[in-house]
Amino acid sequence: MNADQQPVPPGVDLEHPSVARIYDFILGGTANWAIDREFGKKVLAQFPLVRPIAKANRIFLQRAVRHLARLGVRQFLDIGSGVPTMGSTHEIADELSKDTKVVYVDNEPVAVAHSQMLLDQKGDTNRHAAINADLREPDELWQRVRETEVLDLTEPVAILLVAVLHIQQIGPDGTDVGPASVARCRQLVAPGSYLALSHATIDGAPAELAANLDEIKKLYDSRSSPVIWRTHDEVRELFGDFPLVEPGLTWTTLWHPEETSPTAPVITFATPNESMVVAGIGRKP
Repeated sequence: MNADQQPVPPGVDLEHPSVARIYDFILGGTANWAIDREFGKKVLAQFPLVRPIAKANRIFLQRAVRHLARLGVRQFLDIGSGVPTMGSTHEIADELSKDTKVVYVDNEPVAVAHSQMLLDQKGDTNRHAAINADLREPDELWQRVRETEVLDLTEPVAILLVAVLHIQQIGPDGTDVGPASVARCRQLVAPGSYLALSHATIDGAPAELAANLDEIKKLYDSRSSPVIWRTHDEVRELFGDFPLVEPGLTWTTLWHPEETSPTAPVITFATPNESMVVAGIGRKP
């Protein structure tokens, strides 16, 4: 059953395609409406490689969670978590340890509702929560996370910002406050915490694919949410003074491929830079 056959949750905007619901459609999910599918089909018609790029990005999330869990991380804050699909954070973390805790954060009502539904079915209310909060207001977000009483914010936490920051976080003055919000999150998190993020870029990508991504930017800017393709250096700056864990900032396909689940879809690119998304993890000293 797709979303068109279900009641529309309060607060859902069906006048504009939603980034979270478009991403869900591209990944093969059903938590999307006709307006999202129409937009997603235009994107795929223009650039079919978007689907494997999105799946490779999702696989990075899973690899990151596994790797962090092996490093001893037991608390995960998944900001901009989107609609749960293709291996969610708490499911992956539970594969490594049953004492992990996860809070999902999004400001898209459908994403939050589906996260809550998933947790009702396959979660633990003592260890998992889903909340509606906005990265653009990091202090308020932090307070809402604290109110769940799931995470102990005085202890290390892994912040996940996967495929979030190339969506511009437009503040009250009309500018992108994403970097400032991430900087505040880096301040708020306890020493020993981690920041994992991935970000689309045309820097170092094949020229013909970079041109396609620029056309997609025009689509998003005009119909959905404005996007920004940062350079490798600009993405590295989002980590601030957090040293990067090996192998540093790299294409999603190259980030710890040994952490890939045997059940994950096989994604093949002619060259790693066709994945068009760079990823990395930094640790707070």
